Amino acid sequence: MSQNEQRRAPLANGMPMLGLGTWQNDDAAQCAESVRAALEAGYRHIDTAQAYGNEEAVGRGIEEADIPREDVFLATKVWIENLAHDDVISTTEKSLEKLGVDSVDLLYVHWPAREYDAEETLSALQQLREDGLTDRIGVSNFEPRHLDEARDVLNEDPFANQVEFHPLLPQEELREYAEGRDLEIVGYSPLARGEVFDVPEIQAVAEKHGVSEAQVSLAWVREKGVTAIPKATSESHIVDNFESLAVDLDDEDVAKIDSIDARERQVDPGFAPWN
Repeated sequence: MSQNEQRRAPLANGMPMLGLGTWQNDDAAQCAESVRAALEAGYRHIDTAQAYGNEEAVGRGIEEADIPREDVFLATKVWIENLAHDDVISTTEKSLEKLGVDSVDLLYVHWPAREYDAEETLSALQQLREDGLTDRIGVSNFEPRHLDEARDVLNEDPFANQVEFHPLLPQEELREYAEGRDLEIVGYSPLARGEVFDVPEIQAVAEKHGVSEAQVSLAWVREKGVTAIPKATSESHIVDNFESLAVDLDDEDVAKIDSIDARERQVDPGFAPWN
């Protein structure tokens, strides 16, 4: 067994704090291979979505990996056109069929947009949880006002809010909201779609530790108590990201990265709730 396979990401309420994101990984063969490679490298958290069009490929990658299904934390998301109550149920059942699993560990509302109605949508997720089709209810791209509304409907906090999160978008308000609540933050695009590689502060910390800028950024995300799900397709990038688990940033490193004053959102569709 390799050193990577022996290493494990820390857990946040049972969720591994480093996962493989699959957004825009829409080449079926490549997607399946990246999922297989990630699991065999040591990842135990895989994130997909209905909108990515790759659930079947993700399922094939999980099946081809020599890892028991119960060891894999698997998440998918219900798209904004499918958020009416009955559509949530029927499309989630189709997602499970594509993934080749009986249930997922975490099911998200992808955005509070289009067909989203808190009562109707979230009650459907509650039904799916009661029926054993998902273990946890999550939301994605929610602002505090949407989280308040979700809590009122669910009578509890959602398990997680998945949002864009990286050193150029540290989401202070959402992290402050989550403090003291039963709410995890999951960060997508944690490398700012490559923008972090050119940030001097991150370059300096990477040089200090003799590691990549990607590893520094992912270690910083973990220091903030946030679960990172970087997308990677090549085995070299998959392994490089996983090796961020061995990077320990000191207070000076964290402060240097915190001092970055840029605020750059990489994902900003017209239907986003902050627009």
